[in-house]
Amino acid sequence: MAILAPANSMQSLIQTSEVGWNFSVETKRLQGFSLTQKRTSINRKRKRVGEIPVFDVPKKEPCNQRSARVSKMVLSDESEEEQLPPKKMGERQRFKRAKLRMVLSDESEEGQIPSKKQRVRLSFDSEEVTRTTRRSRCSVEKNSDPESLTSTSSTSVSSSSSSSIAANEENIAKTRSMRKAKARNDTTNKNGEKKRVRCHQCNRNDRKTVVQCDNCKQSLYCIQCIRKWYPELSEVEIFETCPLCRGNCNCNLCLIKHRAFKSTQGDVVKPKIIQHAQYLVHSLLPFLKQIHEEQSLEMEVEAGIQGISSSEIQLTEAPFYSDERVYCNNCATSIVDLHRSCQSCTYELCLSCCREIRKGNLLGGADEVLYNYSYRGFDYMHGGDPLSESSDVSRCMDQVETFTKWYSHDNGAVPCPPKEMGGCGNQILELKRIFPSYWIPDLKIKAEEIEKTYEVGRSLTHYNVITTNNEMLRRAASREKSDDNFLYCPSSMDILDLVSFQKHWIKGEPVIVRNVLARTTGLSWEPDVMLRAMSCNVDMETGAELSEEVKVIDCLSGCEVQISAQQFFKGYTAGRAYKNSWPEMLKLKDWPPSAKFEDYLPRHSDEFITALPFQEYTDPTHGLLNLVVKLPDECIKPDMGPKTYIAYGIAEELGRGDSVTKLHCDMSDAVNILTHTSEVVLTEEQRSIVQMQKKKHRAQDAKERLGLSPMDQEIQHRNIAAETNRPRDDDDDIANPTFPGFAPPEEESGSALWDIFRREDVTKLQRYLRNHSKEFRHTYCSPVEKVVHPIHDQTFYLTIEHKRSLKEEFGIEPWTFEQKRGEAVFIPAGCPHQVRNLKSCTKVALDFVSPENIGECFRLMEEFRKLPKNHRAREDKLEIKKITLHAINQAVKDLEDLTCSKK
Repeated sequence: MAILAPANSMQSLIQTSEVGWNFSVETKRLQGFSLTQKRTSINRKRKRVGEIPVFDVPKKEPCNQRSARVSKMVLSDESEEEQLPPKKMGERQRFKRAKLRMVLSDESEEGQIPSKKQRVRLSFDSEEVTRTTRRSRCSVEKNSDPESLTSTSSTSVSSSSSSSIAANEENIAKTRSMRKAKARNDTTNKNGEKKRVRCHQCNRNDRKTVVQCDNCKQSLYCIQCIRKWYPELSEVEIFETCPLCRGNCNCNLCLIKHRAFKSTQGDVVKPKIIQHAQYLVHSLLPFLKQIHEEQSLEMEVEAGIQGISSSEIQLTEAPFYSDERVYCNNCATSIVDLHRSCQSCTYELCLSCCREIRKGNLLGGADEVLYNYSYRGFDYMHGGDPLSESSDVSRCMDQVETFTKWYSHDNGAVPCPPKEMGGCGNQILELKRIFPSYWIPDLKIKAEEIEKTYEVGRSLTHYNVITTNNEMLRRAASREKSDDNFLYCPSSMDILDLVSFQKHWIKGEPVIVRNVLARTTGLSWEPDVMLRAMSCNVDMETGAELSEEVKVIDCLSGCEVQISAQQFFKGYTAGRAYKNSWPEMLKLKDWPPSAKFEDYLPRHSDEFITALPFQEYTDPTHGLLNLVVKLPDECIKPDMGPKTYIAYGIAEELGRGDSVTKLHCDMSDAVNILTHTSEVVLTEEQRSIVQMQKKKHRAQDAKERLGLSPMDQEIQHRNIAAETNRPRDDDDDIANPTFPGFAPPEEESGSALWDIFRREDVTKLQRYLRNHSKEFRHTYCSPVEKVVHPIHDQTFYLTIEHKRSLKEEFGIEPWTFEQKRGEAVFIPAGCPHQVRNLKSCTKVALDFVSPENIGECFRLMEEFRKLPKNHRAREDKLEIKKITLHAINQAVKDLEDLTCSKK
């Protein structure tokens, strides 16, 4: 085995695990030399060599020919067989044999050259020769007696000067460093057997060639692992600093270890903490007042029921544990403090539902909607006829209506609902509390005092005078008479300005940050690396390794399928296709499943947190402006991520089965980083098949749209006729200047196409989707028959044709841009968005709650509670009211502690 290093390095070492240390020994005549002379000659030869050459034992060359010198690093071929080690022997016996062979060489006749067998044995025992030479040379320098040498060596010693003495000392130091390196990497065990060096990556000791790190002097990586797992690093770079020293080693052992991660928020000075705390109080105070007002109104109603004043009411404290969540049994909204509860059946009702019941208009907890999308066959999804047994299915949704009504009493008391609605119908719901009755009123008073004292509202006026460099802007829309067509797009390599970010963030604009991966250690996000990291984990439900089987979503049918993890990641880089050559698009969401990302992939989690920009908002544990961080440790925190999304993708827009995330709206803010991409290109044969299939799809669309109104039929027939007859080229859509956001031909193309709509355009967007809902397809490529909520249903993806139609009819368009590898996209809460993968992508997302968008979180909470009981987005997973109360309470505490200590 050879340990390779650059030839010009002083610490360059060439080691063979079985044969010991090989040095260049010139094959000259040995007649007339004494043992001391020959040792001196060997050291002189080593001294003259400025670079460490690699010599192979000659096999068929003439015995008097010197082995060829290699002036650069030599990589041994894997196919070469390693030399067999010498027979095991002790140190004294090996030294005696080396000395005996040299003595025999001295007594040989003049002109006789040692045999090939003798030279091979000499190379095996060269370590002992070197050790003896060093001691002999030291004795020569101490005695300084040139007459003790023969005529040949005396000439060299007599002509030596101070420079030669310095060179000799350098040679001795070099020999010592070699011996120390050998003692580290090729030590012997108790029996005198030589230990083979092991590759740190694969832990194998049978590799022919390894590279030793010159930084730590310990880690070694074989050539095979360097080429496979670190293709971006050369052997020279590995020699200078190995992956272990760089902090991006992806061996199995390092992948499951947390590195020493230090948050940037831990070094924030006190004035900055005070400033952020003031900003939180200013932003959250209106919502604290809203919560207090809701509870005050309910207290007045309770006072009327009991016939006493509100100040005399003594509320019962509800049994509550900090590690549990309390939800309304009717609308599934989280209960933060005051609520009504049944003493018999423990039915619990939020204050919003109580108000609606008294008004006779209960909006929360709508009736269930049953989804009955039928499988109509593989041919139907590709434009063919449906199966006979499913051809008569015309409706995909049925609504289950409840005829039981729920009324309140005249005095405002709310009875427990009947059994058909989940209650018992026997008791009056009692008003109860979770927190002490004085806590929220006192918190409101303290926050109002801070608002008056610090006047933090004036600090926001400077946003209007901040100017942004044009180099930090990216055009993403072409709206007329609008000043928000460009998005703020700084680079993480520059100093990120928090105030500039807040200027755009407070307006509800997305933000793109470039080159965020440049701030990390460079840990590989290759699918094979992540798969190896997952191989050590087991699914707690099934007991199977998470690296064996994965559940993915087939984008064509919209259904979940199970596939081997190896097959999925193979298709990630090479692509997959159905039996008719139509590209098969698969998505792997929320992977790893049913556990925290940092538990299954600790190193990748640390890498992702390090890459996050504007960590005042995004740091999941110490972010000063991340409201989720303010929750007490004993509380159950919402699952904010990180979460991984791995999906296939191609540049062509298929129309059916595209690798997309359909239009939806997140309840909280989010940041999404594209960590890895792999481009899959369709063959010319596939392209022609795709174009033929698209014509069949358009014909099927025209056939199934006949059930529209007469006006819609006329419009659709005109559009379909134009689409069917004219030749289509998807590349024309990308070149259309009406929709910016696509990378110019001279720039690197992006990997994910984003469409983010403005909050003020949501109403028009919903109207368009309801009007054109029959043009879209959902599960099993079946037409969308009914819409509960155009955005929260997550059943629509707007193609470029739909976006053109949307702009023509309503005059609105989204921000459209391509996300490149290493870019972080910030999505404000309340902004509907959709994504299409142009390449196979690995994205990691993290949710957070910022004070600027807390109002959107409250608005979305009200929308979600009005959805049907079986709707996918109905549950209040964020618990925004609880977050608001704890966040402003923590900010008030921080200000009290810091200002008191300052005084």
